[in-house]
Amino acid sequence: MHKVVALVVPDVIVFDLAIPAEIFGRAVERERYAFTACTEHPGAVHSTSGFSLEIGSGLDAMEGADTVIVPGFSPRDDLSPVVIAALRRASGRGVRMASVCVGAFALAAAGLLDGRNATTHWEFADELAARFPAVRVTPEVLYVDEGSVLTSAGIAAGVDLCLYMVRRDYGALAASEVSRRMVAPVYRPGGQAQFMERPVPDDGFGLAGTRAWAIQEMHRHLTVSELAGHAGYSTRTFARRFLAEVGATPLRWLTNQRLLEARRLLEATELPIEEVAWRCGLGTAANLRLHLARDASITPTAYRNTFRTDATPAQVGR
Repeated sequence: MHKVVALVVPDVIVFDLAIPAEIFGRAVERERYAFTACTEHPGAVHSTSGFSLEIGSGLDAMEGADTVIVPGFSPRDDLSPVVIAALRRASGRGVRMASVCVGAFALAAAGLLDGRNATTHWEFADELAARFPAVRVTPEVLYVDEGSVLTSAGIAAGVDLCLYMVRRDYGALAASEVSRRMVAPVYRPGGQAQFMERPVPDDGFGLAGTRAWAIQEMHRHLTVSELAGHAGYSTRTFARRFLAEVGATPLRWLTNQRLLEARRLLEATELPIEEVAWRCGLGTAANLRLHLARDASITPTAYRNTFRTDATPAQVGR
């Protein structure tokens, strides 16, 4: 069982704490995860929402952790030396460290982000970069995986990061189960842009139908012109509105969907690599290898060996 510990710093952002609690702490997850929240001084911990949370465990809960997650807190410079030392000790033991939103400021204060890529809520990215110049801040992405240290952007991106960690720990099917329970997108790649200040005209426009259609048709070559035609827009208008709504270009989004399907098929079926490549629209095994290497630095065969489930081809349809 994988032990996840959330380090609660006053004044904690309740939503940021609720994300790992919901994903790792629900009763249905107890075969996979044990979840605990801890704080420097057990008892009532004030939140930014105007009420307090009762946290019963102290920092010693981090000693047996496999993953430590720091939810956001404010003010962002109110960290005690004891907390910083506990973070450093956990990292030194090889614990996977993660942050939600401005929780990245705690990891940065402990020096755990020095020389690494990291992200946080776009509104505070400049502050993070200015205060911690050794950190390579990338404010335009949803989350960053640096192996032993992971950071996420604002609020909802914390959901993406935690689902990504479930996927890393137990595979795509486990992440899909959790996402369905939460009614959340199963996978948004970390490189997808934060939405920042991208207002979308309130004209009833929405591309969910076209995206769903594209996923059903992903086994074949699809062009932006064809997608635009399905949506009923010119290619230029479609591309502009797609970027505003989704945060990625149509072809970048479609490639991510193809890779997501390829991962699912590699994990849950015994289909040959060529068949997997065809079903997800990447054409050939060589092309699948190229894209998967760029996305995850792994070959399809190695990915299957690492994340293989006991499902059979008959159990998993396209």
